[in-house]
Amino acid sequence: MTGSSPATRQPRQWSSPSRPHMSDFLAENRHTELSHQDALAAAQAEHDRVRHAAISVFKTHELEQECRRLQQQEDIVRQQQQKEEERLRNEERLRAEEERLRALKLKTVPKLPAEAPPPAAVPSLTSTPRLNGSIPLDAILAPVSADKQGSTSAAGNEPHSQKATSSNAPTPPVNGAKVADTPSSQPSQQEQHVALAKHTPFGAPATTGSPSEPSTARQNAPSAPLTSKGPTDKYIVIHQNLKKLRSSLAEQAKSTPALKARMGDMRRELRKSLGQMVTEKGGNKKQTTTIQGLLQESLSGDVPSSMVDPSQYIADQREPMDGALHNEAELPSLFLYLLNIFAKTIINQFINECGAQPKAADPLGVVAAQIFSHKAYHWRGKTLIDILMAKYRVACPVLFGYRGSESTEQGRIRLGWRKDGAGWTPEQQHIDKMKGLAVGYAAISLRDFSKSANTNPWPPSKYWTSLARIVNTPPAEISNTQCVVLRGMIEIYEERFILFYGSAAIAALRSALIEFPHKALIKTPGTSGLPVLAQILKRDIGLEL
Repeated sequence: MTGSSPATRQPRQWSSPSRPHMSDFLAENRHTELSHQDALAAAQAEHDRVRHAAISVFKTHELEQECRRLQQQEDIVRQQQQKEEERLRNEERLRAEEERLRALKLKTVPKLPAEAPPPAAVPSLTSTPRLNGSIPLDAILAPVSADKQGSTSAAGNEPHSQKATSSNAPTPPVNGAKVADTPSSQPSQQEQHVALAKHTPFGAPATTGSPSEPSTARQNAPSAPLTSKGPTDKYIVIHQNLKKLRSSLAEQAKSTPALKARMGDMRRELRKSLGQMVTEKGGNKKQTTTIQGLLQESLSGDVPSSMVDPSQYIADQREPMDGALHNEAELPSLFLYLLNIFAKTIINQFINECGAQPKAADPLGVVAAQIFSHKAYHWRGKTLIDILMAKYRVACPVLFGYRGSESTEQGRIRLGWRKDGAGWTPEQQHIDKMKGLAVGYAAISLRDFSKSANTNPWPPSKYWTSLARIVNTPPAEISNTQCVVLRGMIEIYEERFILFYGSAAIAALRSALIEFPHKALIKTPGTSGLPVLAQILKRDIGLEL
């Protein structure tokens, strides 16, 4: 109210703060030694407590990180396992399909002998000397007789002969037939094959003669196996000469202790270096240097060995060339022996490793191309890669145009099927061998030397030729081995093939993976695998064939 005195304030009772620490600090014994020791002990105890707590937290953090890392690794391994399991399931499904196809193939084998009747029509042709009194009958019978000889001999006796021979072709008309009507009487299957060849990138089938040799002369020629003509047969001679060279070195070693001691070490070092090849880029420099050092040592004459004529181990004739490092008529036999061991080891690694792991072939192909392209190891200015190709010719004849039936002994021999004791090696082992050799062949031939001062010892044109020899096989003579080799040549090297040949390579792949298996009369697991590869290329790199 107005004029009244203000209300009195109620006094608050404030309690005095507790001062035990202050009282201790102000105590009389605060400066004594015992007081300081107690304070230090308390501080040390607090320090230890904090330190142990920090260590415990740090260890807990490390443990959590390690658990997370292990969990991540476990997840990665689990994902890889799932991928591998999926791959194995796909392979098992494909294997089951191949086994079913193989069983079907075996059921159709007994039906093949039904193609024999045509020879009965030949006597009616030989009874008439001329057609319409103007054209000699021999001119008409020549193609028929050539076809008969080709069908009765082992399939593909001429390795480069790609002309389709049909034993059941109808005979051309004789009485009242016109000469102009003769082409229309040829077998329809042969016409389809020739028409297909005109539209394929490989063109018409190759012949064993010169490019200008008439086709009629080839038809009249005998179909006996070649023994001395052509580089393909020369490789057999080279292979035999290499065996003699190995025996010669063994005899020399008996009388020359220095050669005996060093030759064995050089052979082992060379094989060891090739066995240590890895797929990582730049990881084979040491191995390559070791191999080059061994070859240079054998050339230098530090290890004594007899001189031999290198012309025994090449497929062409050579004359001295200006600027060549080795123009002399002879080279040390130890050098050629080491090249032989080098080639043999590469072939064996292709067979043993690259069938299951195709990517392992690339470093071997690199070192093979590098060694055989090196000018220091040339003779008269050219490579000695014929030593390697001679071994390829024996191990994988399909690459050189040879073909045959897998149901006959001679046919298997011509296809490179090896014998194991009294019987043949298992089919799966034969297929793995052909896969490895085929991918190795691609690894050697499809090498880019555009930035190198050396020349490609086995250029991509050789790859194209081998591909054409297989694709131009007549439909009735296509074998499972050819299809396996064809797929091995293409798989994982299709992009490099396209890099060299562009659109022509795409057309060649279409012919090899689509048209070639489609025209085969007998379906095998190999023929069914080629279209599968075409689908894989479409899925992985977008290549539509």
